[in-house]
Parts: sequence; C-alpha cells; structure tokens
Amino acid sequence: MSAMFSTLKAGLQYSRDWPVVPQLNAVFPENKVIRMTVFAQKTFPVVAVVGALVQFNQLGAEQLPLILTMMLFILSMPFQGWYWLGKRAQTELPPGLSSWYSEIKQKMQAQGLQTQTPQHKLRYADLALLLKQAFGQLDKTFLRDWL
Repeated sequence: MSAMFSTLKAGLQYSRDWPVVPQLNAVFPENKVIRMTVFAQKTFPVVAVVGALVQFNQLGAEQLPLILTMMLFILSMPFQGWYWLGKRAQTELPPGLSSWYSEIKQKMQAQGLQTQTPQHKLRYADLALLLKQAFGQLDKTFLRDWL
C-alpha cells in the first residue's frame, strides 16, 4: 500500500515539475494527462455528488450501494492520472530520449546554465526537471532551434 502512495506522490510531484507548454504536446502525452487530471480534480467531486443525488432521487435507497460505487469510481479518476504520472516519472528514459537529454544539457551548459547530473539512470522525472529549467531560463529562439 505504501508503494501505491509513493507512486501517487511521485505523480503529483511530476505533474508540478513537467512544463506544460504547447511545444511538447506533439511529443509527450504528459501535457494531456496533467490537464485532464487537474480538470478531474476540480470538477469530478461536483459531478459525483450531483450524479449521486440524481440517481438517488430516481432509483431510491435500494440502489444506494450502486450509487456509492459510482461516486467512488468518479472520485478516483484524479488518482488514476497521478498514478500513471508517478509510474511514468519512475520509468527509465529510452536511448533516444537519453541522448536528447544529454544534448539539451550540453546546450544549456554552453549557455552558462548550471544543470544537475543524476546519480542513477535517467528517468522521465529527470527529463521533466531539465525541461522545466530550460523553459524557465532560456530564450524562445534557442528553444525553437532544438524542439
């Protein structure tokens, strides 16, 4: 159970670290997953309550177990997004993305930016931190050249 909570926590952190910028939409699914998870976090509690009230009004108390199950499923949607993000954050980068990571890092260092070198195999969480730093500190013309 603690592994699931650590994965959820990693997913929440990954969603904060990942730069949700239009330039990454075509390459990574993270932007869509993060947007949908945040949307679900904000709107699904209301949807669950309204749906439960309507069903309770139409079906009555004898369907209460079904209504509560539906509510729990709807309320679990943001957790499913954070879980996927947590698993993704902990996944090692494939060789193509590892070389892209190194290329970006070298270009950032050539621009005089300090970057951290992870002591483990590169993961998507490391890529998120590097991209966040790149989008936060480099100018748009430089970013356009390598994206």
